Amino acid sequence: MTLRTTLAVDCGGGGIKASVLDDGGVMHAAPVRTATPYPLSPARLVSVIRSLSEQLPPARRVTVGMPGMIRSGVVVHTPHYICRSGPRTRVLPELQAAWTGFDMQAAVRECLDLPTLVMNDAEVHACGVITGTGVEMVLTLGTGLGNAIFNNGRLAPHQEWSQCPVKWGLTFDDYIGEHERLRLGDAHWSRRVRRVIEALEPVMHWDRLYIGGGNSTRITPTNVARFGPECIIIPNAAGISGGVRAWQLVGGQSPIT
Repeated sequence: MTLRTTLAVDCGGGGIKASVLDDGGVMHAAPVRTATPYPLSPARLVSVIRSLSEQLPPARRVTVGMPGMIRSGVVVHTPHYICRSGPRTRVLPELQAAWTGFDMQAAVRECLDLPTLVMNDAEVHACGVITGTGVEMVLTLGTGLGNAIFNNGRLAPHQEWSQCPVKWGLTFDDYIGEHERLRLGDAHWSRRVRRVIEALEPVMHWDRLYIGGGNSTRITPTNVARFGPECIIIPNAAGISGGVRAWQLVGGQSPIT
């Protein structure tokens, strides 16, 4: 019997990494990574994904997670890739136009000639950890804030909480993004993360909250202790491992050909 394998690609604001896994979530190669290049056009990102795939064992399908609002594999909006030199730099109108409405799913499928699923990166992350029972929310802390919501294992329509205004004209991305962690230090930044969670809880009333992303482990123990028992810190590796389970949880909800 031929082993089914998935190329899982996790596209972030600072780096893009990939690996190949089987249906049991076992990696068939160590993840490969490259810095996210800027300026980043759709064609350039597809080329990066192809380059990473060539460094890994062959796969039978592909899952790509990327930041922003993605609907059925089409980019509605992406926050970092429209900027000249990456997050918090000048938005280039030509990049914004190129990304808006771009069918990333079709482009990767055509490039690699494999069935492809393209989703928001936090949604892929969530697929790696949720139980499938009740309302489960995932927040990812990295370059900015990512989020995903599942109800009894079914993905809810994506909401870009990262763009929600907080205070002083700042969005959640501005308020607890990587640039603010570096500026404030982990202790002050962790208190901000806790305030965001406390603000979202009465809005979402989740049964379980997962906090992941590259910066989840930087939340200070004092603040983690105040999150409550329904909050679980999860490994950043879920951004890769979720690429397998995404086909089970979400693949059937989207028109994949």
